[in-house]
Amino acid sequence: MSPDRTGGEGAAAPGSAGLSRPGLRGREAELERLRALVEAVRDGEGGAIALLLGEPGIGKTVLLQETVSIARAHGFVVSHGRAEELHELAPLASLASGLLHGDPPLLAGTDFADLAGHHDQRIWLVERLAQLIEERSAGTPVLIAVDDVQWADPLSRFALSVLPARLLSSPVLWLLTARNDPAPYGQGPRTTTLPLRPLSDTALAELARDVLGRDVPEQVAEFLDGAGGNPFLAAEMLTGIAASGADGPEPPERLILGVRGRLAGLRPDTLHFLRIGSVLGRAFSLADAAALCGRPASGLGAEVDEAVAAALLHDDGERLLFRHDLLRQAVYADLAPSVRRALHREAARRLVAAGRSSTDAVPHLLESAEPGDQEAIGLLGTAATNVIAVMPDLAADLAVRALELVPPHAPMMFDVGERAIVALTRAGRYTRARDTGDTLLARQPPLDVFARLQSVLGDTLWHLDDVHELTRRTTAALAAVTDPAIRARLTARQALARSRGRDLGAARETGERALAEAERSGDREARVLALWGLGEIALNAGDCAAAVEHHTALSVFDTAFLPEEAVARIHTDDFDTVRRLLRTAGDAPLRPALLIWAQGTLNMGLGRLDDADADFVTAERLEADLRVPGNLVNVRVNRGLIAMLRGDREAAREHLDVVRATVADRPNTGNHATHQYFEAVVADADGDHAAAAELVRAVQRDHPFLRWRLLRPHVVQAVRIALRGGDRNLAEDLAAQAVEHAARNPDVPTAQGTAAHASALVNADHGLLERSVRILLTGRRPLPLAAASADLGRALLTAGDPAATAALTRAHDIYARAGADGEAELVRAELERATSRPGRRRGGPRPRPHQGWDALTASERKVAGLIAAGHTNRSAAEALVVSPHTVNTHLASIFRKLSVRSRVHLARIVLAEGDAGTATAD
Repeated sequence: MSPDRTGGEGAAAPGSAGLSRPGLRGREAELERLRALVEAVRDGEGGAIALLLGEPGIGKTVLLQETVSIARAHGFVVSHGRAEELHELAPLASLASGLLHGDPPLLAGTDFADLAGHHDQRIWLVERLAQLIEERSAGTPVLIAVDDVQWADPLSRFALSVLPARLLSSPVLWLLTARNDPAPYGQGPRTTTLPLRPLSDTALAELARDVLGRDVPEQVAEFLDGAGGNPFLAAEMLTGIAASGADGPEPPERLILGVRGRLAGLRPDTLHFLRIGSVLGRAFSLADAAALCGRPASGLGAEVDEAVAAALLHDDGERLLFRHDLLRQAVYADLAPSVRRALHREAARRLVAAGRSSTDAVPHLLESAEPGDQEAIGLLGTAATNVIAVMPDLAADLAVRALELVPPHAPMMFDVGERAIVALTRAGRYTRARDTGDTLLARQPPLDVFARLQSVLGDTLWHLDDVHELTRRTTAALAAVTDPAIRARLTARQALARSRGRDLGAARETGERALAEAERSGDREARVLALWGLGEIALNAGDCAAAVEHHTALSVFDTAFLPEEAVARIHTDDFDTVRRLLRTAGDAPLRPALLIWAQGTLNMGLGRLDDADADFVTAERLEADLRVPGNLVNVRVNRGLIAMLRGDREAAREHLDVVRATVADRPNTGNHATHQYFEAVVADADGDHAAAAELVRAVQRDHPFLRWRLLRPHVVQAVRIALRGGDRNLAEDLAAQAVEHAARNPDVPTAQGTAAHASALVNADHGLLERSVRILLTGRRPLPLAAASADLGRALLTAGDPAATAALTRAHDIYARAGADGEAELVRAELERATSRPGRRRGGPRPRPHQGWDALTASERKVAGLIAAGHTNRSAAEALVVSPHTVNTHLASIFRKLSVRSRVHLARIVLAEGDAGTATAD
């Protein structure tokens, strides 16, 4: 045998003759690590992930099966599933193959039916699945094993990339096997990756003794070198040797030659049946094979029996399976390419004729369809439409493949191309979508088709932030369109583009015209676009009441836009209505990342900085799960501003670094303005006041449409930056804009109070500061009140007025309650000057440590108490009236700060701290 495999990792351990499966020879070390993981999860150490990686036949499945047996012996509930190569279009099929089967099954059929009804809402589905598994594991540890995840359908892959981290605190062990790089499954903190290497010579010799029942002759040992340390190939060779001796051809094509020899002894009908089966996949139904053979299933008994007797197939009572995928591949590889293509096309045709879905037929079409195949084009388009909500990347691939099959001058080119543009845009492939559209437009379609294509390209250009090109194209298309619905959509797209311009009055007129056209045409999409555009225009103009009106109408018409209504109402300080909206949304499958963003924005307004930060962390995580970080800049800027309020400049700079990288990677007008403002805040804190003022000036100059969305909550800070930078004209301009904004929003106390505050700073007017404080005392936002009170206290302190103490005390206490420790410390220093008598010196807030019980925020302590009392994430969320996603974020932070790994450990700490009974909702 080859010397490079002697004494390697797979060497047999002493005393290993008692292994339950011969295929485990040489895998003793890996098996012990898997056994230790099972025992750790059983003993309350929290969840874990194990990844078995390696080439086909290397022993992944045998190790998985042995671990399943060990887990069952330790009292686990087991889900054991397998991904199939030709089932990539069936949402959640790979996970469902295990979750619904078992003794007992991990999930009931009714649970899964409820999940399947929402398969187009990935985040909701995964969260609900996590809740069900969490509840199932509350009293019993769970093992979820999935073989061959490299073939998992996209929705199962998504779930497997999210669920292990989501359930780390529960006794759930995930065991996955794959041939290739495990990403993204290996990103959790408790992941054990076991790459399976070729067996050592010692292990191969023991395997040979297991199969042959005797010592291994030197000739056989040399022959086994051809297996390359692959246990399945070695076992196949040994089986052949046991049957016919060691004499025979050398094995350069090892398995294919072996299987070919085995096939040569089969009857022609059995050989044909096996080839049909290899086209259908590793596992296939007898009915499908019979249909493709053109024979009744009842007439294939002899073929099935012979294939099973030849150890090529296994019958599990429901399906026929090749005994190993390498066997199927060997049979499949022995087919001529033209024969494979013909069989795949016939399989698709037969499956469609039998009434099967496009999900079953399309994998075969991808292997066989040729240009001009109209049935294939139609089925690919149908499949793309069916999966676009949950698997947009797959939908884009299918739609593009359909377009590639359309002959160059076929009339259907434009309809198929339009679907491809939509799918590519949904998948985030904006440049490819635009290029596809431009290629179609270059073919000079009829005018109405030209207008329709420009309408769907409008969404693409909006995501590319190319509003100038969007305006140009919609203008050209409106000159050609005759279809009223398409005209309404184009007009609405034009209004959206103009919402980013300087003439918001003209933009509003365009939006109102679009809404009227939408109502006349009865087109739902046009109405949504028009209302959305009018809401955006109103927010950009600082007309908060109009923004609420339009976004409320939009939310009532389409509940997916509830986050937009919530944010619009936050601009008016209508926090009670926002709370009701978010409570009504609950955990419904409605854009959860944006709902959490709205919750974070609300908590910012309420001065709950710890909760706001947790919400923004959650929103970022949800967007990362979906791989669509569209709001990342806003999330990080807000977290950076929270860090500045806390006095943590290092954290603020870390957030700024992420913002810089994101803006560089994906330039966007709104992101650029938000980025510039955050740069100004950090530069001002670092003492570079001139640069900070210039950055604020650039925001005003370059992005006027974002003025009130960006500066409304920050105008006082912007005025301070301008004054410190020596730019009085900028400060006066900002203060004047604040006064105009207050006039547009007379019923919003924050607008009135901040306008008075900004003007007071510019004019050094104590009276205006007092007016600002009086107004803000009637409002709902504590942080603007604290800022105005602090400035009033400083002004009174400079004037020698003893009323300074009360103003500074109010500012200090508000900042301290909000968690704005940095600002509280600054005010404390002023307060010490005001109360110079030693007996009245106030102590500053003790900085929160990074680790230990005292590091927990108030909300984290509540969550810890509820989890320790036996709540699931879902029931804890219901008790606290927050999202389960937010509870999960709090729990991850709790585990990190307390250095615990499971709910059992957490309960012990909570009990020791005496806080188990103190967790109540606000």
